Amino acid sequence: MDIIRLIFAVILPPLGVFLQVGFGKHFWINIILTLLGFLPGIIHAVWIIAKK
Repeated sequence: MDIIRLIFAVILPPLGVFLQVGFGKHFWINIILTLLGFLPGIIHAVWIIAKK
């Protein structure tokens, strides 16, 4: 399942984070990072998925 989350993290970072943690604070942080720049959103999403 982690490989699917990582694929979603690269394609659509908030979706990858949502699949990992749900509607928590990390999801909203990732939304903001993705809006500010796509690359920070991807990095944050991969970090959240790899951390757990």
